[in-house]
Parts: sequence; structure tokens; C-alpha cells
Amino acid sequence: MDKFRMIFQFLQSNQESFMNGICGIMALASAQMYSAFDFNCPCLPHYNLAYGLGILLVPPFILFLLGFVLNNNVSMLAEEWRRPLGQRGKDPSVLRYMFCSMAQRAMIAPVVWVSVTLLDGKCITCAFCTSVPVETLGNASHSGLSQGEIKRVLARIPCKEIYDGQELIANEVAVRYLRCISQALGWCFVLLMTTLAFLVRSLRPCFTQAAFLKSRYWSHYIDIERKLFDEMCAEHARSFAKVCIQQFFEGMSTDLAATRCHPPRKAPADVREAAEKLLGITDQATMNTALKSWHRCKPPLHLHPPAIPSGNGWAGEEQPPVHPPVPRRETAAYYSRV
Repeated sequence: MDKFRMIFQFLQSNQESFMNGICGIMALASAQMYSAFDFNCPCLPHYNLAYGLGILLVPPFILFLLGFVLNNNVSMLAEEWRRPLGQRGKDPSVLRYMFCSMAQRAMIAPVVWVSVTLLDGKCITCAFCTSVPVETLGNASHSGLSQGEIKRVLARIPCKEIYDGQELIANEVAVRYLRCISQALGWCFVLLMTTLAFLVRSLRPCFTQAAFLKSRYWSHYIDIERKLFDEMCAEHARSFAKVCIQQFFEGMSTDLAATRCHPPRKAPADVREAAEKLLGITDQATMNTALKSWHRCKPPLHLHPPAIPSGNGWAGEEQPPVHPPVPRRETAAYYSRV
């Protein structure tokens, strides 16, 4: 159990590196999923486009949502967005920075899927096979076929075993033409995503350095504040449970002592320490009130200076002048001058 606790604490302390690793694993998994996926084009004029574009766009959307689901900061962002203002305002720039940071990680796996799909070319071939320029690549003067029959023949281009339009256009010519377009789109997409990532990661801090540093600092603060609050709640709950259980058994021992004439045992030192950690919150209603108050009106981000004790123990009163320390050899001369 201690090993699992150490692993959990390590993941919490290295959350950013852990999330980057999760995104990389999802990217590799998306590429492996596509390679293992059995692509079966329906080869029908009214279904090819829907099937091809569905395979191209629907799995990336699912991977994008999974990237948000696996991110631990989603609930924190939603809580910060929906909480009442109370005593602490909400900075939209911090929320935007947090959302953009999560979106950048969540976009890795979808980008890999779309890139691999376009470079492979099967989806584009299936989706746009009915739009092949027969006048340029084939024999458009083929007699005896209407426009509907031509589209039906072209829709069978991805299915070599049932394609019967070699006289209209060769299957290999149409497949090579569509795959060439798909690969060109794939490399353009990779170049666009790489350039966009470079601009976001490198140039954004250069133009808005102060706002970037502020947003990054307060996003880290919100994350750390939430973790410390959870730790404080866990410590308080542990102390509260220990005191409640101890009081229960003390009551039982008191009843037994009354019947058997045995003196009850004293409370151990660790229970007294647990009672001191409750900070005055010793019942369920007070704890619920404190949790509601934390959600509705979080304390303002302003640290009050500690009270300076005076002569009677409180600050705000006039203090007697304090003379600087005087070396021993100059003590007599000092008092003579005073």
C-alpha cells in the first residue's frame, strides 16, 4: 500500500510530465488503432461520403474528448468557471490559459489520427470516388450509361473485387489520383499543425509576456490551492473520525466501568493531538457551513500582516522606544551621554 501511495504522490508532484506522457501514449494508440482498423467502404453512391468523412472526423472528436476526460484539471476549470464571485473575483485570462493548455494536450491524438488517415488515403478514396474527373482520366464518351449509373460505377472504385467499370476508367488510375490528393492534404495538414504549434508555444509569450506569466502563475496557484485544500480536508476528516471513534469507545468503557466498577482509561496523546487539529469545527453542521462558504465566497488573495504583540499582548498601542544594543565596553559612556 505504501508503494501505491508513493507512486500516487509522484504522479501528483509531476502532473504536467505525466499528462504529457498520457497524451503521447494516446497519440501512439490512435495510430495503432487506425492500423488495426478494418476499413470497409460501402461502395454505394449515397453512403461513401458519409462513411469516409465519418472515419476521418468522428474518431478524432472522440479522442479529443478523451483527452479532456483524462485531464485532472477539467473539474477544477469547471468549478472555477461556475463558482460564485463572493470575495474573490474571476480572471478570464487565467481560465482561457487553463483551457488552452488542456486543449493543446487533447489535440495531439486527434491530429495524429487525421494525419495518418490522410496519408493513408483510404478515407478520401472512399468519400470522393464519385467525383473523379472521368473526362480527364477516363473515357467519358462511354455509351449506354446515364449519370446515375456512372456514379454507381465510380462508387465501386475502392472495392476492386466488385468494380466493373474498367472501360469507363481504370481502377488503378482513379485510386492513384485520389490517394495523391489525400497525401497532399495530409502533408499540408501536418505542416499547418506544426506551424500553429510553433506559433502558440514560441511566439505567444513574446507578445504578451506579462499576461502570459500572470495567467501561468495563477493557474498554478489554483491547482496547488485545490490540492492543499483536499489535503487539509483529509487531515481534518481523519482527526474528526479519530476523535468521534475515541469518544464512542470512551462512552462504552464508561458504561462497562459503571457495571463492573473499573475506572475508565484516559484518552491517549494522539487523540488529544487530533482534537487540537479540528480548529473549532467539531460537528457536521459547522463543517457543511465551512464547505459551502469555501465554495461561495473564497477568501480574497490578500495576506494580512501578522499582529505585532505590544506591552499587553495586542498590536495597535504605542510602543516604548527601543534602544539599539550597546557593546559592553561603551556602556558607561553611553549612559553618560543619555
